Order: sequence, then C-alpha cells, then structure tokens
Amino acid sequence: MFQKLLIANRGEIARRIGTVARGMGVKTVAVYSDADATLPFVKEADEAVRIGPAPAKDSYLSIPAILEAAKKTGAQAVHPGYGFLSENGEFAQACADAGLVFVGPPPEAMARMKDKSQARKLVSAAGVPVVPGSDGVLPDVQSALEAAERIGYPVLCKAASGGGGIGMAAANTPAELEKVYRQCTDRAKAAFGREGVYLERYFPAPRHIEVQILGDTHGHLIHGLERECSIQRRHQKVVEEAPSVLFANGKNAGLSEKLFTAAVTAAKAFGYANAGTVEFLYSDGQVYFIEMNARLQVEHPVTELTTGLDLIGWQLRIAAGEKLTVKQEDVKRKGAALEFRIYAEDPVKYFPSPGPLKVYQPPTGEGVRLDSGYAEGDVVTPNYDPMIAKLIITGATRDEAIARAVKALENFRIEGIKTNIPLHLRILKDPAFSAGELDTHFLDHHAKP
Repeated sequence: MFQKLLIANRGEIARRIGTVARGMGVKTVAVYSDADATLPFVKEADEAVRIGPAPAKDSYLSIPAILEAAKKTGAQAVHPGYGFLSENGEFAQACADAGLVFVGPPPEAMARMKDKSQARKLVSAAGVPVVPGSDGVLPDVQSALEAAERIGYPVLCKAASGGGGIGMAAANTPAELEKVYRQCTDRAKAAFGREGVYLERYFPAPRHIEVQILGDTHGHLIHGLERECSIQRRHQKVVEEAPSVLFANGKNAGLSEKLFTAAVTAAKAFGYANAGTVEFLYSDGQVYFIEMNARLQVEHPVTELTTGLDLIGWQLRIAAGEKLTVKQEDVKRKGAALEFRIYAEDPVKYFPSPGPLKVYQPPTGEGVRLDSGYAEGDVVTPNYDPMIAKLIITGATRDEAIARAVKALENFRIEGIKTNIPLHLRILKDPAFSAGELDTHFLDHHAKP
C-alpha cells in the first residue's frame, strides 16, 4: 500500500476518500481552488495544496497543476473521485508517466470506453444486448436521418464522448432530428471538445438500472449487484436506491442473472480493473447496455450499505496491486438503501441557489448516513456542481427506508439558500414512488409542487 494519496477532487467525495484512506493508514493530500480554501475537505487532509483560481479549468481540470502538487508533496498515488478528470484517459496516462499510481482503470480500458458509440460495438460483439442504434458516429445530418429511418422514431441523439446527460436530446420526427442533431453537436463540442454524436432508439418510459463492478489487476472480476437510478431530471439522477424494485425479494431472478452476466461480460470486454459501473435501460422485460462509467459513481454508498463492500477501500487496495479477495458468492444483499442528492437549488424552478449556509443542521438517527462537502457557515459558490451533500438512508425493507428518509429530510435544516429537500419529500410521499412505479420520466408526471 502506498503511503501518501493525493485526492484530485473536492467536496463530499474528497472528504469520503480522505476518511477511508486515513483509516487505512494512508496520509492524504488535498488540492483546492481559491473558492474552496476553507472547506472541510481541505482542513481534514494531512496536507493541502492550492492549485489555482476558482474556475475548474484553472484548478481541478489542470493536469499540470495536479501533477505538480503530487510532486511537491511526495504523493505516490492519485484518486480522481468522480467528475473533473476521473474519466480522462490522458490524465491517467500522465499520472503513470509521472510515476504515480492512478486509482482507477488502466488508460487502455478508459480509451475503449471513451467513445460511447465504439463502446457499444465492442460489447455487442461480446454478446451484450445494446439499445438499437447507429453504427458509430454520424458525420452529418443526412447520415443521422438515414440512421433514424433504420432505427425507427423516436430516437435519442447522444454525444459520443458525453456523460451526465450533456449533449443528449430526443427527436420524434425528421424535422426535430435536424434541429436536435445540430444542438447536440454544438453542446458536445463545447463540453467535450468533440462534435461526434450517435443515435439510439428512444424508449418512452424506461427504467435506469446499473450494476457495480469491482475487479483487480490479476484477472478477478465480480459484480456488486444492482442499483436503480430511474428518477432523473434532464438525464441527471436525483434519487438512487438499492436494490431495484424490479429485483427485490427474488423477483425476475432470470432477468437479474442476465443483467449481471451482461455487466461482467462488458467489463471484461473493456479489460476493466478497479471500481466501475455498467449502465442499462430496462424496457418491456428486457435490459439493454447503454454505457460503462470508468469511475466511482455518486450513488456508490447505496451499494456499500446493502452489500458491506467498502468500494473506496477496495479501489485503493486494487490500485496498490492487491488481489480482490471477495468472491462473487460472498456478495449478498442486506436491507434497502435510498440516496438523495441535496442540491443548492430552487425545488420548483430548479435554478441554482448559491450562497452561505447560515444554518446547516443535518439529521441523525437510525439508518442515517450523510456524506457532506460543507459545514455551517461555509459558502456554496456558483463555480461547481451545486451538490451540498448526499443523504443516504437504510432500512431492513424499502418501506422502512422510506419512512426513515421522510423523517430525516423533514429534520434537515438548511437556511441561507434554497435546496431541493422539498422535491425529495414530494417524491417520497408520491404513491407511485411507494409502489415502485418508476421510470426516467417520473418527475414529468409525479411529485408536482
């Protein structure tokens, strides 16, 4: 195990990684921008290095600044968390070239996953069911129109280098597709530096199911069961849970085995190691691969709390060359967990609401875990994602977890800014949520203010 770890991230995930690492006897180095100098993740680290001004491009996305911080402090490894540089193969390679251990998959595996249209081809060749779509990137509107005729409308236009729902839009007609194609290519170029887009069949009301993967560098790879992330807004996840209602209590056992086999097969096709997530859509009794994420997911705590797997701990051990000692048969589910992303935003209009946390009093109690990036008196700036914290609730059953979550959210006091806590309470109190009637358009029809 390495002795010093640089955490190339901020907020709650930087705190979480730091806590796990220090618990394993590894010293931690925080890097921070001017906007984050006084936040908890900086104060709690063994060392902290300023890497630039507030804009992410000048700090958390600056590979030279991060590598210089690692050199300056003598760090031996770098954990990228999620977002920022976590899925940047050039960063992973730059770490390797600098003699640093990158806590994540090999750069070669990241390269195979980077172009999502090519990733579809790779896993399809391995026998994994994929959403019907175009063969690779579509160079112009005419090729998109021809592909859509083969696939059938409605279609979803997606950025080949995308993530987080950026550069993604649906079209129901050729006229709409012409407009959407241009929008998506423009957004893709602005966000990812590349215009490439492809098409997939658009399912009107799918569920979003994902499978946790964990593999070492010695060829041992397992799955950590599934999570459901169907409640989304503009393709951004809002509430996540484990297990999925589809598979709870042994339901649809045959389909769940197909799902897990497909996830492991996909990961092997990419040559994957470390922690990752294979994402699927479920519609009409079938599951379809959509992409694999080469990083830890925001929602990983619901898997940790229902399986007992310490995913960050295993990330560090695997990166240090240790063998994964957990066997597939050891991975068993216990109870249910729900995760709520607590955002600094208006719960009705969804506009960001940056500002000072004049009052910040998180809930406590049985089954309550909080992964927070802030403390009372801190300021949520407009420079980054507006997530303040993740509230994760467990219970022996889903119903118990829901009841505990309602109580916890009602007791979560935040003043000085607006938050989406009222939205979460509307979701929890909606009969369709209690019944497990979920799909990616849930918020279009339910939990209205």
